[in-house]
Amino acid sequence: MPKILIVDDEKDAADMLARRFSSQDYEVETAHSGETAVEKVKEIRPHIMLLDIQLPGINGIETLKQAKEADPSLGVIMVTGHPDEEVARDAMCLGAHDFVTKPIDFNYLSLSVSTKFIDMVG
Repeated sequence: MPKILIVDDEKDAADMLARRFSSQDYEVETAHSGETAVEKVKEIRPHIMLLDIQLPGINGIETLKQAKEADPSLGVIMVTGHPDEEVARDAMCLGAHDFVTKPIDFNYLSLSVSTKFIDMVG
């Protein structure tokens, strides 16, 4: 079963995404800080991580760097309520697959997750 790690400091947002992807037959874990996310990447080896930019402690870009160091094959989709072209460019250069803005278009996000997972498994 494909595993997704949802990283958002807003518990309600993370829980809503978790319910959405659980109902689509993904195994879902959540984290509410960058540090916790990096540890979970090492422990549970998710296929895909949905990663908020604004996090307590280390931000989403630093979390992306550390998570990709821990697992270079990890698919990462950045999610933010504060779109910024420079941050999006940085994230993509660091290996993010996509950059999605809030409010989230769930159809687009589901398609992005599915596409990345298919790319990963061939």
